[in-house]
Amino acid sequence: MMKSNIKTFVGALALLASSAAYAYDVAAIVWPAYQPEPRWKELGIFPHGTGEWQNVYEAKPKFEGHYQPMIPLWGYENEADPMVVARKIDAALAAGINVFIYDWYWYQNRPFLENGLNEGFLKAPNNERMKFYIMWANHDVNYLWNNKKADKKAEKPLFDARVSYDEFTKVLVPRFIDYFKKPNYYKIDGKPVFWLYLPTVFIEGVGGSEKAKEALEYFRAEVAKAGFPGLHLQFMYASYLKIPSIPGIEKPTWKEYLDYFGVDSTLSYNWNNLSGFNGSAKGATDIDYEDYGTRAIANFDKVAETTGHPYIGSATLGWDNNARYPDSVYTKITKNRSPEKFEKFLRQVKAWTDKNHGGMPKLIVLNAWNEWTEGGYLEPDTESGYGYLNACARVFGGAGQARE
Repeated sequence: MMKSNIKTFVGALALLASSAAYAYDVAAIVWPAYQPEPRWKELGIFPHGTGEWQNVYEAKPKFEGHYQPMIPLWGYENEADPMVVARKIDAALAAGINVFIYDWYWYQNRPFLENGLNEGFLKAPNNERMKFYIMWANHDVNYLWNNKKADKKAEKPLFDARVSYDEFTKVLVPRFIDYFKKPNYYKIDGKPVFWLYLPTVFIEGVGGSEKAKEALEYFRAEVAKAGFPGLHLQFMYASYLKIPSIPGIEKPTWKEYLDYFGVDSTLSYNWNNLSGFNGSAKGATDIDYEDYGTRAIANFDKVAETTGHPYIGSATLGWDNNARYPDSVYTKITKNRSPEKFEKFLRQVKAWTDKNHGGMPKLIVLNAWNEWTEGGYLEPDTESGYGYLNACARVFGGAGQARE
């Protein structure tokens, strides 16, 4: 049953502030798939025209008490509609969330899902009150989003994420810089922040470590030409990622690898790897949300030591990707999550960030704003109402946050 917190969303929208500096940069990841992207047809999925909402509302519970389908309180809205996104911006800001990280895709010389950012967010009438930055989600596309396929592997990628050196430097770099020039693009020390999701895939595409270093140096030079003091480059950390060789070092450490490419900070997409949980793996078991968060946060110090670079603390709202699988397949989930438990962990992440931000802005990444088909979303639903947004507001002060 929907809880009463639907009626008690902390921080009236009328009180939102838009100009003063935030004590924390609370950044929620946006999965821009809930929209009628024309290229869904190339993948043979989502004929209803609602994008991955179709997976959400077609989901079925797979055990007694399993919360499926997950039902959005705001309905199955087109997230490439600027007026739809305007409400999301207001709700996020009211909860103390002041940055959106947009998953950004490029396949076969063309953008994919870019309408969520270009048409939805950037055309929302209030968009400049919210900061944003890009995570280039450069992973191959297999059958993950096809809820009729139990085996998600493909003989070859349906969309291959690799780009050549020339395509990166001549096509993508100018495109990225166009985003950087937006007045609300998120920057650290004046430098546009850019998150590269799978550096190894990037390295393969451009022709190896030396060419990748050259490509990133070109990127930085072009950013400087555009009038910025530099580029703040982020690489994703995950223990399963294979670190490629670099000149003179066959098996570099994480620190050597990140130093070679001039990485400024590292971060994780969610708590799965940090907690040792993989719900889709053979032999996996469900994990209690309490255990999930405790394990993940306990690993922050270890990751920071392993990488030798600033590490961005994060909080994940849960995991359940059964909506992407046929009714006959059950993938393991985080159980017993709640807004109260999330709030407790969020306070721990905030405290860790206070001690470990290393002079950088106090950036915290939340997974996610709207990962409905992975079971991690801040947006209100019919189970918890505005509970998770209220939790953020209580931790960060809501309605523009407490200022330093």
